[in-house]
Amino acid sequence: MSGEGPSLRERRRAETRRMIQSHAMRLFTERGYDATTVNDVAKVSGVSPMTVYRHFPTKEDLVLQDRYDPLIAARVAARPPDESPVRRIGRALVETTRALVGPRAHPSPERELLLARVRLMVDTPALRARHLDGQLATQQAIVTALLGDAPDPEPEFRAWVAAGACLAAMHVALTRWAREDGRPDLPDLIAAALAAAFDDDFG
Repeated sequence: MSGEGPSLRERRRAETRRMIQSHAMRLFTERGYDATTVNDVAKVSGVSPMTVYRHFPTKEDLVLQDRYDPLIAARVAARPPDESPVRRIGRALVETTRALVGPRAHPSPERELLLARVRLMVDTPALRARHLDGQLATQQAIVTALLGDAPDPEPEFRAWVAAGACLAAMHVALTRWAREDGRPDLPDLIAAALAAAFDDDFG
């Protein structure tokens, strides 16, 4: 029934997506992104290439595709409306990341997958180029969470600027996190990057 969480079919689909992406990350790390084909990913995942393409329409999507935008948007929408857009967005980014990666002492499986994805994104030119598309989609989700589907032009402009600036700071934090092999606490690093950019507290 609706309203009771994902159906069994949706859960199985999500599990299949995660399994394929995890195998892809392992192969890309071991063999290199360019040397690994979608057929290779399908073989080690125990599925057909068509199944891989059903979940990930392009090879780049195996690295870049995630389901984070709705989580970020929900946290932006839940922040107090009297906060500035930058604070609403920044704190939502930190909160979402903390929920995804888990505490430092007990990291979630998502943390290792995210770290592998960010490493590949940083080191692979084709992925860096495609990353911009994903960032634009995240900006749109944030702007909609802030203002709804039909915002006035001026507030929309300011919201796009705020979202772009926050995501740029987060990107710097993610890059440093990957370069330091995931040793820093990622939510704290994102909060520090946002604080450096906006001279505010995002912890």
